[in-house]
This record gives sequence, structure tokens and C-alpha cells, in this order.
Amino acid sequence: MNKSNLVDVVAAKTNMKKKDAEAAVEAVFEAISEELVDGGKVLIAGFGSFKVKERAQRVGLNPKTLKKINIPATKTASFTPGKALKDELAK
Repeated sequence: MNKSNLVDVVAAKTNMKKKDAEAAVEAVFEAISEELVDGGKVLIAGFGSFKVKERAQRVGLNPKTLKKINIPATKTASFTPGKALKDELAK
């Protein structure tokens, strides 16, 4: 499912106009993104949580030259499914 499909589903399930559903989906994504950028965590009961994980600097190997390279520390978004979602997926 891509964002366009998601907008269609939201519009159908809420009886919203497609334009309004698209604005709602965009607002949700924007709110989640802003919270993560600010270093926060987003908890959605019954669905899951989004948080920022930090990856430490590490030494890697260039597969072409087999030389060791330093891979810098980074931050990445992480999603952990909630119990209800895990239970649905296990069916």
C-alpha cells in the first residue's frame, strides 16, 4: 500500500472527500515526523510506537577494496508494533 492507496482507504472508511482525507493523512505523518525530529516518542495505543534509535559509530568493510572504513553514528526512526497489532499478525 502506498500513500495514495492509504488516502483512498481513509476517505472510504470515514466518508470524507479525498482531498480532506489526504490532508488528514499528511497531518498525521507530519505530526509523527515533527515529534521524532524533536527527539520524542509517538505512542499509538493498540497499534505501536515510533521512536528514534541511535546507532553508534562502527568500523565496516568496503566490499570492493576490503579496506576498513569508519561508519559514522546515525539516528534512525524505529517502529515497534503494539500487542493488538502483534496479535492480529499472528492469526
